[in-house]
Amino acid sequence: MSDLLFEIGLEEIPARMIAAAQKELHRRVLELLNRERLVSGATIESRSYSTPRRIAVVFPGVLPKQADTEEQLTGPSWSVAFKNGEPTPAALAFAKKAGVEVSALEKTVTPKGEYVTATVSRSGRAATEVLAEQLPKELAALYWPKNMYWRAGKPERFVRPVKWIVALLDEAVVPVEFAGVRASNLSYGHRILHGAQAVTILKPSEYVSALEAAKVLVDVDARRQRIRKALDAATRSVAGARWREDAALVETVTHLTEWPSVLLGNFEPEYLSLPEEVLVTVMRDHQKYFAVEDASGKLAPHFLAVLNTETDERGIGVIQHGNERVLRARFNDARFFWTVDQKVLLTDRVEMLKSVTFQKDLGSYYDKTQANLRIAEEIAVLAANRGVALDRDALLTATRLAKTDLTTELVKEFTELQGIVGGLYARVQGLGETVAQAIYAQYTPASVEDAIPDIVEGQILGLVDRIQTIAAMFAIGLEPTGSKDPFALRRAANGVVKILAESDLPLTLADMIAMPGKDEARIADRVSAFLRERVEFYLRDVRAFHYDVVKAVIAADHENVRDAVARAEALSAVRGSEDFLAISAAFKRIKNILRQAGEKQGRPGGEGRVDQKLLVDAPEQALYSEAEKLVPAVESLRAERKYQEALEQIATLRPHVDLFFDKVMVMVEDPAVRQNRLTLLAWVLHGFSSIADFSEIVSS
Repeated sequence: MSDLLFEIGLEEIPARMIAAAQKELHRRVLELLNRERLVSGATIESRSYSTPRRIAVVFPGVLPKQADTEEQLTGPSWSVAFKNGEPTPAALAFAKKAGVEVSALEKTVTPKGEYVTATVSRSGRAATEVLAEQLPKELAALYWPKNMYWRAGKPERFVRPVKWIVALLDEAVVPVEFAGVRASNLSYGHRILHGAQAVTILKPSEYVSALEAAKVLVDVDARRQRIRKALDAATRSVAGARWREDAALVETVTHLTEWPSVLLGNFEPEYLSLPEEVLVTVMRDHQKYFAVEDASGKLAPHFLAVLNTETDERGIGVIQHGNERVLRARFNDARFFWTVDQKVLLTDRVEMLKSVTFQKDLGSYYDKTQANLRIAEEIAVLAANRGVALDRDALLTATRLAKTDLTTELVKEFTELQGIVGGLYARVQGLGETVAQAIYAQYTPASVEDAIPDIVEGQILGLVDRIQTIAAMFAIGLEPTGSKDPFALRRAANGVVKILAESDLPLTLADMIAMPGKDEARIADRVSAFLRERVEFYLRDVRAFHYDVVKAVIAADHENVRDAVARAEALSAVRGSEDFLAISAAFKRIKNILRQAGEKQGRPGGEGRVDQKLLVDAPEQALYSEAEKLVPAVESLRAERKYQEALEQIATLRPHVDLFFDKVMVMVEDPAVRQNRLTLLAWVLHGFSSIADFSEIVSS
């Protein structure tokens, strides 16, 4: 067996695209090796690597050639292929296609009759030949969010121009060619620290060490760990300080560097008079610097920069000075914009929103604000009527001013601070802490990992803004399609679902869809289906409930998201019990019986009320009697949200259901008895399906 190394070298890849491409290349090559029978049945202990200038995979245990195979080909029917024992042109053509003599054709009896077959032996191709043919196809199929042409008149597109390819099977070069570049055993090290001299890779097992000697850490995990250790070491030079944990920024700088090092820089303490959010955004989003904080968690006048190089003390001093100068300029800009913005109050900026376009067919942010206000007023009344304690005036003020920071110079320069700046300005302008917090948190949660707003007013503002956007976009036909979602409506809907699921607001998705507006009635069904899909995503992908639990819960009711979560938790707790699985199987059987009866009758099976006089057999009488006692008990427990207890009660029905199906024939000759038994089953199914549709549960 041999080791395979495949590396593609490029001009610098955008950091945000590298991890997904690395994972996809690994998956594609693994599928290729399995598909082409170039690996044994054992699990391959493979590795994948990446830097800004390359992605690579190493697979040990690759077979030198494909295994030989035997394949039975089926041709025309025997009667067509042979007449009076003599081969017809059809037999001759099939034999030629199969590559065998006519005398080697065989008669095979199949369920469809007698057919001509031929057993064909195929010799396996050399691994080098297969890989040279297939690897370029896998490269061309890699998904990149953005591709480019770089060779005039040539068809290939890739994320960045291809500079080199390494393809080795042990010491042998695999003759792969892509985008005019032929594979070799030559890779390249760090652009500055190693220079333009090629790095010879003698065999795949030496790939990591050979590039490390050329100042490139190709192992992403090793690079990430090196950065974290360097951040720790640099911070220790400041007494009592620590770098502010930022996993996303660690990932970004990991994919921006090949040979990372860290330097500590400083800035004047006077800049700390600006809000931390502004300072951290400048450092993090614009300069890729890590913030430093003191023992109490407050921002300290230092920063950490991750470099893609190493240098001596003099060089570090020059780089540090340059980074400090750039950061100082950015802070000065932020301070200037902060000061200038205070000359116009947020309350005076509402009219300015008329000149800020929300969407060309939907008008300005002033128009959106008015729509948001109408919905906020309705939700405020609805929430108050259901016992929610909220500051209505603060909510409406926050809704009216929520978008005004779009007119500020600070947000124009630092767009990442939208909403946050509005909240900060509301606080310094004395509009009240509730108003400030609601505006500040209007865009949270930005992702399913984020926390929801802390205060009720912020939660409602977040719901209002998102649902208005979704409804307005659907009204003009801009709903998401496939993988396309240019207005991030799925993210907005995820925010709606998450707030409803994790807050104490007694609101449902139906409440959101019922909000006033000229287009809502026309698009309500589409919006409802869209939100239902997002509830399913939340339960399955965010809360990690099993797929059949999610389907069962959603089928019963998805409008009350918090209630759906509680029901999913209860269902997950009892799902593994033998009695419950048996009941689930029985309910699935009931559903099928009712469906089939409905198809035969041309109307739903099981309509009407159960006639006790027609319950002639003891098992059906027992089922009715037991269900009649359980239905109100289950409903009472459901009303108290004691879902697990309710499900455990339903499971006690198992022996009566089992006996019914064992002893009672549903589809009997007597139409009255048959209909009554269908009605009994429909009544049982309906009476115990308000928590979940148990027929969706799959026994494992």
